[in-house]
Amino acid sequence: MAATSQPLATSTALHVLRSGGHAVDAALAANAVLCLVEPTGAGLGGDMFAMVWDATEKKLHGINGSGRSPRSLTLERLQQEGSIPPRGPLSVSVPGCVDGWYLLHERFGRVPFADLLAPAIDYAKGGFPVSDVIAHEWEQNVQALSGFPTFVETFTRSGRAPRAGEIFSNPHLARTLEILAQEGRDAFYKGRLAEQMVAHMQEHGGYLSLQDLAEHGGEWVTPLSTSYRGVNVWELPPNGQGIAALQMLNVLERFELEGMGWGSADHLHVLIEAKKLAFEDRAKFYADPAFAQIPINQLISKDYAAERAQSIDMGRARKSPVPGDPTALEKGDTVYLSVADEAGNMVSLIQSNYRGMGSGMTPPGLGFVLQNRGELFSLDPSHANVFAPGKRPFHTIMPGFATCGGEAWLSFGVMGGATQPQGHVQVLTNQLDFRMNIQEAGDAPRVIHQGSSCPTGQPPSSGGRVSVESGVPARVRESLVRRGHVLENTTGQFGGYQAIEWDSANASYCGASESRKDGHAAGY
Repeated sequence: MAATSQPLATSTALHVLRSGGHAVDAALAANAVLCLVEPTGAGLGGDMFAMVWDATEKKLHGINGSGRSPRSLTLERLQQEGSIPPRGPLSVSVPGCVDGWYLLHERFGRVPFADLLAPAIDYAKGGFPVSDVIAHEWEQNVQALSGFPTFVETFTRSGRAPRAGEIFSNPHLARTLEILAQEGRDAFYKGRLAEQMVAHMQEHGGYLSLQDLAEHGGEWVTPLSTSYRGVNVWELPPNGQGIAALQMLNVLERFELEGMGWGSADHLHVLIEAKKLAFEDRAKFYADPAFAQIPINQLISKDYAAERAQSIDMGRARKSPVPGDPTALEKGDTVYLSVADEAGNMVSLIQSNYRGMGSGMTPPGLGFVLQNRGELFSLDPSHANVFAPGKRPFHTIMPGFATCGGEAWLSFGVMGGATQPQGHVQVLTNQLDFRMNIQEAGDAPRVIHQGSSCPTGQPPSSGGRVSVESGVPARVRESLVRRGHVLENTTGQFGGYQAIEWDSANASYCGASESRKDGHAAGY
């Protein structure tokens, strides 16, 4: 089974599985295709995180494939700007995606890496039909990034974004992937590809160096979990935001959601309030653990959640949430995919450039944009996430996984910046509290709260704003407003979900891919 956000990526994953590949092989091949067909959310210039369920060991492994800040860039230089620019050279950090691919393949891969890149190379040379949602996002990115050198030549047709149904090719990316296939990881971090990236950055005022690329390395990490309604939910530790979902679930476990009824004002109110509490902790504590002491075990403890849950007033929205004391006891575009093979191995993988197509910094001849993940550093010297040379920024992308009784149950993810922890919680509670199936859980209307404190140091807006997707009745909206929530009408901010569920009773997989994206789930 494979579930991705673009049909060509799904079919590529299935082809690899049919050829005897491990779930990791199929996931890597699909990710490479997404870097081509969905450049609005994925690319070789970005980062990646993944979790892999090893069916033989019955163990979950995690990988942090995020890059670090340039060592020659200083906090003082960024403070001169007042804030870190979302576009341009100052927001660029080392791209960790390619290194993450090779780490995964080295441990689990069966198929030669060059063969895994072959489908993406073929599509990059021969072209692919652009799908609808991606075409819309592509146009938005072209409007924002056309002023950057080489971007227009690489990602447009005569200066405009390709339209839905048009065939688009990327010969530069094809050549980059061919070099990776022939020369391996070091071509990207120490060889000619690295030299081209650095030359472009230095020509346009950037700080990325050959040393930064050569010294980069992703790492295997131990996933963290909490229990919820008899299921163990797993997320990766900081510098990512995954544990925010665990914190929210711990708080929500104190409430009888099923009795409230799905989509009721009580249900949505407690979701929003639990999010506010978790995100204040996210803003204060989440950072690169190599640079900050993070009380992770306390943050995800049941006792801490019980204390935080007591502060929720069911009749009134909290206007000024504050972080707790656990020691006493933004719009981003991303791709997510899940793959499961015949042996029971499962992969939950997420990859991103951060803001759509990234920083705009497009090294000539390479076919991809460098990410702008460095925008998420704080410039406050007292903040845990303050910028420092060689540091990983706070990260939003987070793959999800759930086990039950020591066996794999669900590999899942929800894309979309700060939407992701909220999305993880909503699809899980939809299944575990409201008995929705895997597809219904993702298709159900979502509620997304915006306006909490941010790990960049930005303070919260008073009470924030709540985006309520169509499908929530007017009477429920009116009840939320009476409780003090500020609602706004928005479109396109509700994320994108894929998932694969293992049905142990019937020994079969069930896949899901929601209608907010172009992709689909398929198996054989």
